[in-house]
Amino acid sequence: MISFIRSKTAAVAVVGIAAASLALTGCAGGSGSGGSTSAASGTYTFWDPYPQFDDSSDWAKLVQACGTEAGVTVERTGYDTSDLTSKALLAGQQGNSPDLLLVDNPVVSTLAEAGLLTDTDETGADTADVEPNVLAAGQIDGKTYGVPIGANTLALYYNKSVLDAAGVDPASITDWDSLTSALEKVTAAGKKGITFSGIGTEEGSFQFLPWYWGSGAELTDLSSDDAVSALSLWTDWVDQGYAPNSVIGNTQTTSWQEFLTGDFAFGENGTWQLAGVKESGIDYGIISIPAKDGGAAPAPTGGEFLTVPVQSDDARYDVSEKIQSCLTSTDNLVATDTTLSYVAPTKDAQEQQVQADPDLEPWVTAVGDAKGRTSDDLGTKYPKISEQLWKAVQNSLSGSASPEDALDEAQQAAESATK
Repeated sequence: MISFIRSKTAAVAVVGIAAASLALTGCAGGSGSGGSTSAASGTYTFWDPYPQFDDSSDWAKLVQACGTEAGVTVERTGYDTSDLTSKALLAGQQGNSPDLLLVDNPVVSTLAEAGLLTDTDETGADTADVEPNVLAAGQIDGKTYGVPIGANTLALYYNKSVLDAAGVDPASITDWDSLTSALEKVTAAGKKGITFSGIGTEEGSFQFLPWYWGSGAELTDLSSDDAVSALSLWTDWVDQGYAPNSVIGNTQTTSWQEFLTGDFAFGENGTWQLAGVKESGIDYGIISIPAKDGGAAPAPTGGEFLTVPVQSDDARYDVSEKIQSCLTSTDNLVATDTTLSYVAPTKDAQEQQVQADPDLEPWVTAVGDAKGRTSDDLGTKYPKISEQLWKAVQNSLSGSASPEDALDEAQQAAESATK
């Protein structure tokens, strides 16, 4: 996951993955290319974006236990997300990739298009039970590269006390018009409307995408009428005082801090804030981000994929797939995803999560409506398009350009960048 989402794990690092995860139930063997004696034993390398988990953590113990189950020793290294991507690219170019690599889902397309990852047909990984919209983030040109270990996404947290005082029923919020009407009532009652992150980074694009996709817009046409309507919505909210000017520079963390003041009716944020809102004392609720004309808007998915990089000895894939399958078994997904504040990528694991914590139910629904940022075969074009999208958001929210002009400029730049 990219760094702005990854930052949430620091808050949960002290929470141990349940001991039950070490039972390794449901760990299936792989069907790789056959195994030489050397490939069936020895040491396998594993890189992940969790440097906060040391060798004494339950996550590290789970990785080691899955290696033991597969008959090998796992040498695990945790890197910061940005470092992990650059190190994975360099290692692939030098021909010394790790055996297993856990990466943020948008990075999968970058590594796959560089020819550094095997696909699931080659390793024999079973993805049949994975929800298609979550799996799509790791698919390019009909091939699947890796298995997701979990997903998170965005929704609207709301403050029940603020809405009650303004006479707003959250159940009445079903589309953009009803949400804007609620914001008008809240501000008229002396409170604040909505806070979100519109910063000029991928974080800003991540938060804008539910509104963008909820308008019906496609990332291949940033200047469409639908796209303009989405950016106009955010810009009008700032202009009318329904959203604070601070959203222009807000990260998801600073936006969340604003919501926790108790003055805001709504805060757009993610699954990873659930524990924090419970501790805050705010009487809260959660609704899906509404689409322009009703229903839930597709929000982007965050989360990592467990991939198998290309090796010179393809006999190693059999053991790598055994470790991959073990780590993504139902019981281990539930334990891992609960610790990382993820929603599991399979129905069975999701049901177990909700049974253990009913507050996760709206997040399971939100993930079910979500969409991968690199879906629609955008692949490595996505970050180039996203950069122009967040620039357009900045230009419009700051008043330096109208939504139409900001998005026209963005589309021209995106077309040039993706030729």
